[in-house]
Amino acid sequence: MQISLTGRSAIITGGSKGLGLAMATEFAASGADVVMVARGREALDEAVAAVRPKAKGKVAGVAADVATADGVKAAYAEAIAALGKIDIVVNNAGTSQTSPFEALTDEVMQHDLDLKLFGAIRLTRLAWPQMKERRWGRVINVLNIGAKAPRPASAPTSVSRAAGLALTKVLAGEGAPHNILVNAMLVGVIESDQHVQRAKRTGVALDAYIANAAKNIPLGRMGKPEEFASLATLLVSDNCGFVSGTAINVDGASSPVW
Repeated sequence: MQISLTGRSAIITGGSKGLGLAMATEFAASGADVVMVARGREALDEAVAAVRPKAKGKVAGVAADVATADGVKAAYAEAIAALGKIDIVVNNAGTSQTSPFEALTDEVMQHDLDLKLFGAIRLTRLAWPQMKERRWGRVINVLNIGAKAPRPASAPTSVSRAAGLALTKVLAGEGAPHNILVNAMLVGVIESDQHVQRAKRTGVALDAYIANAAKNIPLGRMGKPEEFASLATLLVSDNCGFVSGTAINVDGASSPVW
């Protein structure tokens, strides 16, 4: 199957590392113009340099904090200045933060909602009118499998992600008459920088950490960012023009909920 994103323009939050970088790489290689958004300028510059050799179109990095309304507005304005339009929005910002409920503070919960839920709401809301006008748009909300099957002590992330799942369904219904397709991709355990950092914090060798994590995955291994990116690329292409309102687990069969 040939997947072409030629002529499309995408903005990806959390775009400098992990899943965001993998999606930016795959989108760009498939012909899309891509803006990657992240907070750190140095990491963004490295990401842009990594993506450009494989890109068929424009690639740019925008430093912004999408946990704030001003940050989202600035990111969107820079993306429009760089690409001229936005056809594809990928709301990917945020890492997994968990806490026992009794230890969960208002500040932690609010920040998680600002970053993961309100960041997605604000960015999608900015891009929505032009998608309607051109009668073509794609939105992917990157969530995790806790959105469907939250575990004990998994807040604030599972709560924010469950709200993101509801947002996906609302947007899919409203976007469908305008050919705006909205889907969610639910992450299981996939190789990423946050697992590298978690291994360091716990003092466990990365190989041992990965092997231990794989024990709980029916497929017997962690997922790869490139595998996630391949599905994302398919979902935002014309090849998947009749798929909207879905929440697809990318988890090696880990989730108890389909």
